[in-house]
Amino acid sequence: MKFAFLILGNNFDSKKDRAVIHNGTARIIGVPNIQEAAEAARELYKEEGIGCIELCGAFGPEGAKKIIEATDNKIPVGFVTHLPEQEEIYKAAFSKEK
Repeated sequence: MKFAFLILGNNFDSKKDRAVIHNGTARIIGVPNIQEAAEAARELYKEEGIGCIELCGAFGPEGAKKIIEATDNKIPVGFVTHLPEQEEIYKAAFSKEK
């Protein structure tokens, strides 16, 4: 199965920030917003035969739902999360990114 991991961040360019690993069965794409993520997901699913997409935690449940919609709810879409006891650490780490 081919799979992809989408990373969300303001400074990514979804046309350039791409990598292919494991003989083409895995792709990593950086996207600047949910709209471009949905476009990339649609392309990955419909044109490249990706069978599973994982999302970074920044997508959250609502972002994941947008990607599920973009792939017609035909492939598994998951997103990374963290334990509640690390919430303050995450806030501190990612507030520096802005």
